[in-house]
Amino acid sequence: AYNIHVNGVLHCRVRYSQLLGLHEQLRKEYGANVVPAFPPKKIFTLTPAEVEQRREQLEKYMQAVRQDPTLGGSETFNSFLRKAQQETQQIPTEEVVLEVLLSNGQKVKVTILTSDQTEDVLEAVASKLDLPDDLVGYFSLFLVRETKDGAFSFVRKLQEFELPYVSVTSLHNPEFQVILRKSYWDSAYDDDVMEHRVGLNLLYAQTVSDIEHGWILVNKEQHRQLKSLQEKVSKKEFIRLAQTLKYYGYLKFDPCVTDFPEKGCHVVVSAGNNELNFQVRLPNEQIKEGSFKVTRMRCWRVTSSVPMSNSPSGSSPGKSEVKLELAFEYLMSKDRLQWVTITSPQAIMLSICLQSMVDELMVKKSGGSIRKMFRRRVNGALRRSDSQQAVKSPPLLDSPDASREPMAKLSSKLTSVSLRGISHSSSANDVGANDFHGNYAFEGIGDEDL
Repeated sequence: AYNIHVNGVLHCRVRYSQLLGLHEQLRKEYGANVVPAFPPKKIFTLTPAEVEQRREQLEKYMQAVRQDPTLGGSETFNSFLRKAQQETQQIPTEEVVLEVLLSNGQKVKVTILTSDQTEDVLEAVASKLDLPDDLVGYFSLFLVRETKDGAFSFVRKLQEFELPYVSVTSLHNPEFQVILRKSYWDSAYDDDVMEHRVGLNLLYAQTVSDIEHGWILVNKEQHRQLKSLQEKVSKKEFIRLAQTLKYYGYLKFDPCVTDFPEKGCHVVVSAGNNELNFQVRLPNEQIKEGSFKVTRMRCWRVTSSVPMSNSPSGSSPGKSEVKLELAFEYLMSKDRLQWVTITSPQAIMLSICLQSMVDELMVKKSGGSIRKMFRRRVNGALRRSDSQQAVKSPPLLDSPDASREPMAKLSSKLTSVSLRGISHSSSANDVGANDFHGNYAFEGIGDEDL
């Protein structure tokens, strides 16, 4: 059997025969010329070297399927991953109540099936709140971990290939919860959401929460104005004023470490307004702030590593902490590209933010609308709209740094799929393979921009 990790998270365990069944189903639906080659069956028992070779071949196969826009977005592939997730966690299909948090701390209880996918749960929450169908796509479900101060640390956005109930309950930790938040970056789209009472209330609650947690910066005079608007229950005016404030619409991440401007700097990263904002504490305790525009990131990658088991004395034996890093190559000046690395347990979530900013930029460039950008049901299956499918991958990207491996844009869907053989690897080593993302919203810099 093999552990399948998606975006660095253990998703399910499957056998070779199950993957072969998936392959045959995909060939039947899409044709042999579309589906990648599958590792062949062997008559005799595999040697350890052959077992590892097969695992690598299966991993490449799963990544190739996931990164193909047709196959990776297909109901056949996603339902296979959902079913395998449910079977791995041994959770039977039954009716359950799932609590979904809102930004103001309220909980919405929805009755769902344990086998309901992310889109089904999102629609159930929207229905309970009376949020109109055409606004559902502006919101997403996120897996969060509650911190000691009552704020939330974002783990990841829940995807179409997983079952939210299974994802959250399999963690066996009450600190993990599912929360509903807006899932777009351009505040111009707030106007669409504010057209409806429920959309306005959700946006207002999120804005108030972000201000209370210090995600949005407010001076004394602005605080007084906001307080006055709150007392009058002037929600639209409150949001309009908040839109003018620093870090409105940003997602703030937990403190972590970066190698910019020098190695080992402590940093607080925020994502929003098509940029990653850094508040860096330098070794001399000075705080510096700077922003990295997504349009100047040539490519990025998420990597994971496990420290050697012979760790220094004093650390708990048998426990290896997985280290996640997000590294992006940035156009610092007209002819100078530089790698910047963020070491953070939230590296996957940071990468998801970058990808969704790029998706939104590309949809706007192609003249598409955000309403069309979201998936809609077509004959029971979820499909991306034409405007998103039209976003093309760039050619292969070669890194200017000869010491680094060549970069390739693997997928506009942010998913690294990896497999590890259960029989011969510890769970600590079961983290996803490197995932490289070329940026098709990358722009050069003219002299006037320097």
